[in-house]
Amino acid sequence: MALNHFKRPRLAAAVVLGLAAAAAAGGADDSNPNPNPLHLPIGDPARRDREAPVVLDAITDTSKPEESGASLTPAELPARLAGVRLLLVGEEHTVLDTHAVERRVIEELDRAGRRVAIGLEMFPYTEQAALDDWTAGRLSEDAFLQAAHWYRSWAYNWGYYREIFAYARDHRLRMFAVNAPREVVTAVRKKGFAGLTPEEAAHIPTQIDTKSADHMRLFRASFADASFHAGMSDEQWQAMLSAQCTWDATMAFHAVAPLREEDDPKTIVVVLAGSGHVQYGMGIERQARTWYPGPIASLIPVAVADDEGRPVKSVRASYASFLWGVPPEGEPAFPELGVATRAIEAVAGQPGATGLDVLDVEKDSPASRAALKAGDRLVSLDGAPLVDRESLARAMAAKRWGDAAVLGVRRGDQTLTLTVPLRRKGA
Repeated sequence: MALNHFKRPRLAAAVVLGLAAAAAAGGADDSNPNPNPLHLPIGDPARRDREAPVVLDAITDTSKPEESGASLTPAELPARLAGVRLLLVGEEHTVLDTHAVERRVIEELDRAGRRVAIGLEMFPYTEQAALDDWTAGRLSEDAFLQAAHWYRSWAYNWGYYREIFAYARDHRLRMFAVNAPREVVTAVRKKGFAGLTPEEAAHIPTQIDTKSADHMRLFRASFADASFHAGMSDEQWQAMLSAQCTWDATMAFHAVAPLREEDDPKTIVVVLAGSGHVQYGMGIERQARTWYPGPIASLIPVAVADDEGRPVKSVRASYASFLWGVPPEGEPAFPELGVATRAIEAVAGQPGATGLDVLDVEKDSPASRAALKAGDRLVSLDGAPLVDRESLARAMAAKRWGDAAVLGVRRGDQTLTLTVPLRRKGA
C-alpha cells in the first residue's frame, strides 16, 4: 500500500505501510493515551530524563546543559562532529526548510575538509548506477529522473531535493542508495521473515533487531491519532514494526559500507532519511551498531510550533544529538491532491485493470474540496492514464499551486470527470 500526495506523519514508514495520521499531541507519561513523540523518556539513558531547548535558526547540542548547548551556528557544527563518521539527518519530506538544513549540513562539513558521502533513503540500493552517473556529471536532470526512476522510488517532488543533488554533483560528492526495495519491506509486513522467498531475503541483512520496547513505544506514539488502527492486535503492531526495522536495518547496512571499505577519519557518511528513522536513535542508529562500533550522531530539524500553532520550546534531549530549530510547517511548496491510494494490481490482482484505488481523502485538501471519496478509483489525470504511483507522481510534479487537475474517476458503475483546483487550505 502506498500513500500518494497525502500528509504524512513523522514516522516515515507510513509511505509503505499506508498509515496516514499526523503525530499526536500530549504528554510523555505512560498514563497519557496520546503521548507526544517529541517528549518520550526513551533512548540514550544520559539524556532521556531531561529536555533540550529548540531555538529558531540555531542548533542545540543535546549532550550539553542548556546554557552551553544552545545557539550553535552551522559553521560551528563540524567541530562538534570531529570524531563522528556516521551522521543521520532527519527530514520532513514535503518541508523545504528541512531540506535547506540538510544542504547546509553537507556544505559546512565539505567546507571543513570532511570527505562527505551522502546516503539516500530515496532510492533502493538497486538504483545505484544512476546516482553514479549523476555525480559524475553524465546525466542531465531530466535524464537522471528517468534513469533513476525518481517518481517510482520516491514520489515526492524533485524540487524539494534539487539543490542537495546539484551541490553533490557540482562538488563531486559521492551519493549512494541505502534503502531496501519497497516490495520487500511490504513482504516482511505481510509474511514475516520466515515467509520471504530466497530472492526477497537476499535484499535485506540477516541480522535485524525487531524487539526494542522503546522502539515500539515510539512507533505507537507516532500513530496515536490514527483512528483506523484502533483495535489492532499486538501481532499486527509487531508485524508493522518488523517492516520498519527491516527498512532501518537495510539503510544502516548500506550506510556503514563506505566506513568498512576505507579507514579514513576524514570520511563522514551523511544519511538523509525521514525523521521517523532517526528519532531517539531507535531506527537506523540502533541497527547500525550491529556493523559499526564507532560514534554515531543524529540531527533533526524541529519546528518551533506544532500543527495547531502551539509553541514547541523544547523536546526530550534524547530525541537527537542535535536539534535545528526551523519555522512552523506550512503548506507544501508543491501541490498535492491529498489522497491515499493503492495500485489495483498490487491488491486485487485484477487482470487488465488499471488505476489507483482511493483509500482515504485528507480533510480540507484539494481532493476533498472536489468531492473525491474513499472508494473511488482514479483512472486518468489530464487525460493521461494512471497505471501506478509513478504515473500519478510524475503528473502531479508538473503542477503548481493555482493549476487544476482533471481526474477521470470510476465510482461504482459511474464514470466521472472531476476538476480539482489545486489551491492551498483557506483558499
